[in-house]
Amino acid sequence: MKLLDTEIAPLGMGCWPIGGPMFSGAEPLGYTNADDGESIRAIHAALSAGIALFDTAAVYGAGHAERLLARALKGRPEALVATKIGIAIDEEKRQLLGEETDPRAVLPAIDRCLARLERDRIDVLFLHLNDLSVPQVEPLFEAMERAWGMGKVCAYGWSTDLSASVRAVADRPGFMAVQHAMNIFIDAPGMQATVQEKGLHAFIRSPLGMGLLTGKYDAASVMPAGDIRATANTVTGYFRNARPNPLFLAQLDAVRDLLTSGGRTPAQGALAWLWAKSDRNVPIPGARTVAQIEGLAGALAFGPLPADVMAEIERVLARQPEEERPR
Repeated sequence: MKLLDTEIAPLGMGCWPIGGPMFSGAEPLGYTNADDGESIRAIHAALSAGIALFDTAAVYGAGHAERLLARALKGRPEALVATKIGIAIDEEKRQLLGEETDPRAVLPAIDRCLARLERDRIDVLFLHLNDLSVPQVEPLFEAMERAWGMGKVCAYGWSTDLSASVRAVADRPGFMAVQHAMNIFIDAPGMQATVQEKGLHAFIRSPLGMGLLTGKYDAASVMPAGDIRATANTVTGYFRNARPNPLFLAQLDAVRDLLTSGGRTPAQGALAWLWAKSDRNVPIPGARTVAQIEGLAGALAFGPLPADVMAEIERVLARQPEEERPR
């Protein structure tokens, strides 16, 4: 697919897991077991496997993921980097300090990202505030548009699951992408229709349901203390009380054979499902090890799921009501 006039594979590497610990007060919001050396090797393995897009955010590890990307991507001009702003951080204390909704904070936040990434421009900049109203985001996008005009960003967009809000701002110059949650557990037909209508790219977050669609977890699995999946955070509906959500485990069992058709792994099948949904979808699964990213990159050789498999998944899969889904 073509992104910013560059042909890339329709798959990115999500960098939340490599950020390591981060907190809001005492609440952990990062993933455990991140190792900087292995993270850099994973980024290099992604590049070797044909993955050129890396999705990060100022908040991931409170700036640490951006700094790791800078180290790993030195001398790799083919790599595209997307990052996100809108939440203040304290790098030294690894703390998230709350939403930044003052448009005057946008340009300084971009400059801090550029400094951490050691780049002179950001390929795609997302606003990292899901639920803001359109009147609230308009001044923020005006500031991002100024940054676009200055050449600090090549394009910008919004990380949100609210399709009506995206429709209201998508015609802005420089607005080219939306980042939204979607996987076989939580389809997003409204947002997908908006992406198609407005000619956007969809960066798909949570394509593997925070790891649940890898198939490596079962009812006995327990997430370690300090991992966001062991908390009651609203984005972790895939897990309950540090254990996989039984509803989603049952759904995975119902479609496992379909996802693994043709020799795919469950994770590869989950990515293939997204590609079959739209050629505008770019899944950005998180990874922190070489083995993880190489396994995910293996999905590229298979391509989208066939139409008959897609139809059978829809026939057998009972999804949650939309209002109960994790975002």
